[in-house]
Amino acid sequence: MGDGNDRHVTAETLFDAVQKSSASVSLATVYNTLRSFTEVGLMNEITVDGNRSYFDTNVSDHAHFHFDDGRVTDASHGPVTLNNLPDVPEGYEVAKIDVVIRLRAKA
Repeated sequence: MGDGNDRHVTAETLFDAVQKSSASVSLATVYNTLRSFTEVGLMNEITVDGNRSYFDTNVSDHAHFHFDDGRVTDASHGPVTLNNLPDVPEGYEVAKIDVVIRLRAKA
């Protein structure tokens, strides 16, 4: 992951890659490490459904494409404009908006 390329990994795919090497680590350790990296701002977590999160090495504000085969990629690097957001409850502010555009192949 330190090769300078932006990546979107799940804990499971990273765990599988480690299992193929000579290293030994538990899946829980992979999850904990990814969450720690996210907490300190080294990665962003992208939740695409209730069961799967991807961890993104590109921490800039940007949208994502989620393909029906499970892949996640960066959408264009331009800003996304959202209009008519609901009013935020008193005492709160918008911290972040995640945009995941779900794609499927045309029939």
